[in-house]
Amino acid sequence: MTAPLKTWLDAEGRLLRLRLSRPKANLIDAAMIAALNGALADHLGNPSLAAILIDADGPNFSYGASVEEHLPGQCEAMLSGLHGLILQMVEAPVTILVAVHGQCLGGGLEVALAGHVLFAAPDAVLGQPEMKLGVFAPAASCLLPELIGPVRALDLLLSARTVTGAEAAAIGMVHEAAGDPERAAIGYFNAFLKPKSASSLRYAIKAARSDYASRVRSKIKAVERLFLDELMKTHDAVEGLDAFVAKRAVQWQHK
Repeated sequence: MTAPLKTWLDAEGRLLRLRLSRPKANLIDAAMIAALNGALADHLGNPSLAAILIDADGPNFSYGASVEEHLPGQCEAMLSGLHGLILQMVEAPVTILVAVHGQCLGGGLEVALAGHVLFAAPDAVLGQPEMKLGVFAPAASCLLPELIGPVRALDLLLSARTVTGAEAAAIGMVHEAAGDPERAAIGYFNAFLKPKSASSLRYAIKAARSDYASRVRSKIKAVERLFLDELMKTHDAVEGLDAFVAKRAVQWQHK
């Protein structure tokens, strides 16, 4: 099996490139989470690093997390790993740029939202479809209200509907809708980050995001326990996941 993530340095070592590399789904499964966590841990301490760019091979950024890994017996380890990655990104002292194309759903969108500056193709498809399976999106429940406000966030989390990259830009979910989001992200890096002191950029990120990062860290732990200790003890949460894996119609009991 090929490695889930491509990792390399650009711009004389100033830009770390991380590319999800299991198309077409680019699932955010245990292997992908471990690879992303490891790459960040290896490079965040580099004092000359000015930015990180996360993008993806294939037609889609990511279909989301592995549904099988959400099932009882696996979901605690999966959520622990995913939320560790989300917090490492949210608290990162280096600007994380994200370039999104195609579908960016579920856990894939949660990873994207944990970045600092997002670029999306106008026709990209972004959303949190978890409620269709009878579960909620823990990390997105913490990130979306911070980024787009509680009213819009609740709508997307409850409805499980998707928005385009252009719509996401209009509501502030992403920085810019661009026909070539990778090129736009690199252009942003070259114009605004590469010419500046990496040390000073780190302090700027800390100043701007410290309260935000603290709120996300505090809330994500509580939301994770709500998911594991309460939601996953209900019939409907397990039924929704089982039905999806078995490709059968779901039978809600509303309990």
